[in-house]
Amino acid sequence: MNKMLNRFIIILLVLILATPVSFAKDVPIVLNSIETDKEAKEITINPSMPLSLADCYQLALKQSEVIAISADAIKVAEARFLQALSIMMPYISFQSTDLQEATPNNTGSTLSTLKPAKFSERQFQITQTLFSGFKALAAMSGSGLEKKQRTSEKIRAQQLLLVDVSNSFYLYVEKRKDLEATLRVKKALIDRIKELKLREGLGRSRQSEVVNAKAQLYTVEADLKVVKSQETVARQLLEFLVGIPIDKVSDSYEIPTFLMQEDYYVSKFINRPDIKAADYAWQFAEKELDVVNSDFLPTVSWQGNFYTQRTAFDKGTDWDIMLKIDVPIFEGTEILGKSKEYKLRAHQRELEYMRLKRYAPYDIKDSYVKLNTALAVHENLKKAFHTAKVNYYLQRKDYQRSLVSNLDVLAAIQTLQGAQRNYIHAIYEAKRLYWQLRVSMGEDIVEALNDTI
Repeated sequence: MNKMLNRFIIILLVLILATPVSFAKDVPIVLNSIETDKEAKEITINPSMPLSLADCYQLALKQSEVIAISADAIKVAEARFLQALSIMMPYISFQSTDLQEATPNNTGSTLSTLKPAKFSERQFQITQTLFSGFKALAAMSGSGLEKKQRTSEKIRAQQLLLVDVSNSFYLYVEKRKDLEATLRVKKALIDRIKELKLREGLGRSRQSEVVNAKAQLYTVEADLKVVKSQETVARQLLEFLVGIPIDKVSDSYEIPTFLMQEDYYVSKFINRPDIKAADYAWQFAEKELDVVNSDFLPTVSWQGNFYTQRTAFDKGTDWDIMLKIDVPIFEGTEILGKSKEYKLRAHQRELEYMRLKRYAPYDIKDSYVKLNTALAVHENLKKAFHTAKVNYYLQRKDYQRSLVSNLDVLAAIQTLQGAQRNYIHAIYEAKRLYWQLRVSMGEDIVEALNDTI
């Protein structure tokens, strides 16, 4: 028995080494889980400390179902690579057969004396595909392209998540700043009413001036209710993205003081992961077409059997080898129809790639124009805010010297309130557009969170 087993092992090694699988040497075999080098690094987040934009983004990465789905899609592509690889690998099985037939009634026949009533067979069977119209090579190459496609799609999903997080983050910061500014205006009006009441007692102000100031105070209190509700909604939206309660946030990013020429940013569009994903999807569709077209070609395979036990007429035959050639002649129109279908599918992927490649520069241009305009608006509103502060200070001084009326002071407070709130909105609108521009360029997330334009 040991001698037969040693002979079987030698035959198995010879057959496997002789199998022509060298045509797949350029196809990388990657069995481990794929993690991109462009993923944001893990950081330790202290929930008692204010959360930065980077902290919120890291939490959102763990929370996002879209990112998790993209990661699973990469693993699905890896699994398909293993399926394609199985076409090139030998199939080994052990078969055991026991047959027993009834003895014929005609005991005098020649068949009854030659054919045994019992038959037993034990065998190892090896089946290897030698040629399948390059189906295995096309399938393995296609699975590699699909994995690159899914990886690029995951990177793009991470970038788009950064846009969502930055929009929610700066909306929340804006509403907090807006609330603080409105509270300062309320305090100024309260102080103004106290001063007017004091002057009224001295006969230097009219009661109508106090009433006018109170009417403005009630309007500001109504604004406070609206701003508080907006702050709550913005906080809940950010909490939905990051998955934890949020109290304090910290913004350490400054808006850029200037932008480079538009062509500089537009030239970066070719590095966008969604364009790369569309290109890989097109190439993958071409490989799928090759897999379908391989069914028009013949299939060559061999099968080897090593018998550990045989009875009856085949007893003594330890092994056999069979070469099989399957040449398709006519199988209806099924293969032809699938070939046309996959050819059109590949053409669709090509058109999607061309459309995205044409759209990306305009997306960058749109983000650039919006940010450039927002920066200009921010500078003007910054000047308006500082001028309104000076105007309020001067109006108060002039009122104390009886050079202006109380209406002038209240108008200055209203002007200051509007200028301050507009300035706050301009700051964080520019910051939101800043991150949109960087994502529209397809820049690396870690790099984007660690520097500025």
